[in-house]
Amino acid sequence: MNADPAGSGEELGDMPADVFRKHLHEVADWIADYRENIASLAISPRGGPGAVRAALTTSAPETGETLEAMFDDIRKVIVPGVVHWAHPQFMGYFGATTTGPGILAEMMAAALNINAMTWRTSPAATELETLVLEWLQQWLGLKGEYRGVVYDTASISSLHALAAAREEAAGNVRALGLAGRAELPVFRVYTSDQAHSSIEKAAIALGLGEQNVRRIASDAEFRMDVPALRAAVAEDLRGGLRPMAVVATAGTTSTASVDPVAEIAAVCREHRMWLHIDAAYGGGLALLPECAWVKNGWNEADSLVINPHKMLFVPFDFSALYVRNIARLRDVFTLVPEYLRGDAAGAEINYMDYGVQLGRRFRALKAWMVWRAFGRSGLAARIREHLRLARLFTGWIQEDPRFELAAPTVMGVVCFRIKAADDARADQVNSAAVETINAAGATYLMQTKLRGRTVMRLGLGNILTTEEHLRRVWEIIRDTVARVH
Repeated sequence: MNADPAGSGEELGDMPADVFRKHLHEVADWIADYRENIASLAISPRGGPGAVRAALTTSAPETGETLEAMFDDIRKVIVPGVVHWAHPQFMGYFGATTTGPGILAEMMAAALNINAMTWRTSPAATELETLVLEWLQQWLGLKGEYRGVVYDTASISSLHALAAAREEAAGNVRALGLAGRAELPVFRVYTSDQAHSSIEKAAIALGLGEQNVRRIASDAEFRMDVPALRAAVAEDLRGGLRPMAVVATAGTTSTASVDPVAEIAAVCREHRMWLHIDAAYGGGLALLPECAWVKNGWNEADSLVINPHKMLFVPFDFSALYVRNIARLRDVFTLVPEYLRGDAAGAEINYMDYGVQLGRRFRALKAWMVWRAFGRSGLAARIREHLRLARLFTGWIQEDPRFELAAPTVMGVVCFRIKAADDARADQVNSAAVETINAAGATYLMQTKLRGRTVMRLGLGNILTTEEHLRRVWEIIRDTVARVH
């Protein structure tokens, strides 16, 4: 094919069906080959900032190009310029949850390209979202008084939860806002010093102010210290401030620690504060009967977020927010413009009413396909394997005198540290080790700070990762330590 008929500028309509079919087969083969051979790729790109842009034409296209030319750029420039999160030895963050059924679902969702804002604009997307949220609710053990809604990430889910909390605390913020209302106190949000930074971002966006998110000290196991929370609330009350909400975490970013939710819930009840649980990562553990402890106190929360793209093998992005009496969320955000009144009338649920976004992707399709393909038992078996690998790696750390554990291993996250003569030298060595390892491209780790000390962090969660891959990563770590120590 010498030219792409879709891009000549003289032809109208989309590319011919036979041309599309041909390229669709090529893309399908490419995806299958990529998944099959991904372990042979370097995880990290070699080029520095600007390398990808410099390799591509910077002038906006005046006339259409062939798809062959684009595929050539993808092979030669784009693919070598990405970090391959789906690589089985990528162990940064929480691991990639790409799966075959999820990829197929995303392809079909792109072809359908519907807007799931109301039931009438897409009945199937609306009802499928409700269905997969009900499945997940059963697995999480949440009572029937909770209902859910799907967003993109936990940052957005937590923002919406705190918007509902703000409305209950201040009253009529939806109509009047916060500015100029002298009768309102300063509102405070409490979370642990290990919680995700999205809570501060939510406070910024909601007009509460970053400084009014109060970070509570964590205990020796990096869980929120409840006596410290009580003391902070009491201090703020004496100062004329209004405690508004507490954000407890089940699976913190650095260590995967789990806050004592039931004890935190008691503090919230005493002071009529909203309790939001960030279970974006750790919520997936609830599928395992032997890990039922992670759910302690969940049914006392006002809201809870879980990201199935972190542990439940749904491709990014998919975040589920559950709210007890979800009308509290709807009352904050429902706003039906005249041009949508016909579409919104008479439907049981229109998910546009539960958030800022009007346009909504068909995210439910990938969760529905992945969870049907594996079932709860299949998901649980894979999660158990990641927990086993985390325990195995923890044992290797404990057996090697050059290393020490930096935090308890609770889930699929292991925090460890190379020992050195003093803390300053150890910080330097641990940071250098992570940078050296990641630059080499055979694996990918993270570094974080715990109690002011730099530590190395390994995260498991990729469905392709096996014990063999983990052993290779351990060998790379040990070899690197010998060079940088």
